[in-house]
Amino acid sequence: MTRGRKARAWTAACLTAITATAITAAGQGASRRAEHDGPAAPADFLHAHDGQIVDGAGRAVVLRGMGLGGWMLQEGYMLNAGGLTQHVMRRKMAELIGPVATEQFYAAWLDNFVTKADIDALAAWGFNSVRLPMHYELLTPSVEDEPVQGRNTWKEAGFRRIDTLLAWCKANNMYLILDLHAAPGGQGTDLPIADRDPAKPSLWESSANQDKMVALWAEIARRYKDEPHVAGYDLLNEPNWDLDGSGNEHGCKVKEQAPLVALYKRTAAAIRQVDPNHLLIIEGNCWGNNYAGVVPDWDANMALSFHRYWVRPGQGAIRDVLALRTRTGLPVWLGESGENSNDWFAGMVATVEADGIGWAWWTLKKFGFSSPLQIRPNPGFQRVTDYWLGKGPRPSPEEARAALMRLATSDVRFEHNERHPDVAYALRQAPGDVSGAPYGEHAVGAAGGRVPAADFDLGRNGVAYFSRTPADYHVSDGGPPARYNPGGAYRNDPVDLARDAGGAPYVRSLGAGEWLRYTVTSPGGAYWLRVRDAAGAPAGVAVAVNGAAVPNGPAGGAVAVTLLPGRNTLVLRSERDGTSLRAIEFESDAGR
Repeated sequence: MTRGRKARAWTAACLTAITATAITAAGQGASRRAEHDGPAAPADFLHAHDGQIVDGAGRAVVLRGMGLGGWMLQEGYMLNAGGLTQHVMRRKMAELIGPVATEQFYAAWLDNFVTKADIDALAAWGFNSVRLPMHYELLTPSVEDEPVQGRNTWKEAGFRRIDTLLAWCKANNMYLILDLHAAPGGQGTDLPIADRDPAKPSLWESSANQDKMVALWAEIARRYKDEPHVAGYDLLNEPNWDLDGSGNEHGCKVKEQAPLVALYKRTAAAIRQVDPNHLLIIEGNCWGNNYAGVVPDWDANMALSFHRYWVRPGQGAIRDVLALRTRTGLPVWLGESGENSNDWFAGMVATVEADGIGWAWWTLKKFGFSSPLQIRPNPGFQRVTDYWLGKGPRPSPEEARAALMRLATSDVRFEHNERHPDVAYALRQAPGDVSGAPYGEHAVGAAGGRVPAADFDLGRNGVAYFSRTPADYHVSDGGPPARYNPGGAYRNDPVDLARDAGGAPYVRSLGAGEWLRYTVTSPGGAYWLRVRDAAGAPAGVAVAVNGAAVPNGPAGGAVAVTLLPGRNTLVLRSERDGTSLRAIEFESDAGR
């Protein structure tokens, strides 16, 4: 579930359903065992035991992962293309550049969007798993496109891509979760997440589509049954459908879910005919959260996935999930979350890990800034999407082809992505961190130095900065939420940042009482300090160095400060609403 397409629908409908269907039983079930981050031995399969995911030695494994959204299944919002589904974008692309060039684009996209460099980086950042959202059409044709009706054809090129990804995960001692993100026919009324064509029968309206899904999972299981680095099979991403004819289109208030249960049972039985080892992961209706009427008693080696967006972190956000774990005795897993501020990320990770629950964040990279990697598309691609959305003129075939191929061969690649270390830090270091960390090495030499105002420290709200709007919380009445970074630039922290005409980031606006902390190193000594606003004029801020307030300086905005040898902390507190900041400048007192 992702920003811009189901935010209010999910919050208003699904949170109501979660409250209505939450089980009030208390407790957490199994006692904790020693935790470890990676596979223990080549023959060690993860499995469910006493409410936890454990390895072959019975040690609890907390999956800390990242989803690879946008790679094998494109959603329009991730490409700044609105709510377009992949098949619509593909059709529009073919109309612009022709079917041959369109096939070349998609081949290049799959070749370059995720490479080993991406997986190596995830491991280096401290993640131990990846969730792969798969489009079924990469592995098998649609029912209507099968050469022989009633038979299933397997696409070896798609399976080779999974094999390659698995090899990259193994090289980094990481787990891989296989997720059927787009099922045959599509599993919900939320069209982009499953690339569903509403002109064709859905998964729920076609027994042939259901048969293909079951057969596909049996084939996946046959191929990966002996792979312990495959953590499990996420059978169906975010079903959202009126399964009982009650008129609830996203399935959030559905009470009887016989079609979903029956499909899960059939799929599990087909998998177990060839694979007795792997963990089966199921998701409830209502984007993975409504388990009413779903009594998972058909397989002991299962985990229950839930998805959470825009709720307030804290045990109240997962009370229903903890009760579900107690009732069923099965482990639970936060299969998707994200699309919010870094402070929210850290809070939600701390919330679930306090109860031994693993997670997979959404998502590794996209055009937006709330992921560890950000794709910076070439200007020509924006002209293509503007045309698709009716916002601009039709580009020439040559112009469109050049822009699209540059996107797929270059812009999406790891080495050309903009890195957001603040996001990785929020997920892996910040949840339990009360001290923060420097954003970079800000060295003030004997003669002075300059610190960009946008490079304040990493950490939680109230530690590295203070913002009155630390996250987006979508309210159930459908009202507009406050935005945590209205400028939408540079970092995912809840500070209003923007870029100037030259692309340099700056702090666009601080409210009265909001503050930022900076860590600087120095040989020590007396300096004059100036804080510049976006226009280069003195900024209206109060200054504290190493915890001590600095008296206001003379006209011109300079204040006298003394830095200690080594590390120092500097705090700038806005004295009014609308304060902008561009840079902090130090000048040696001896040099004046």
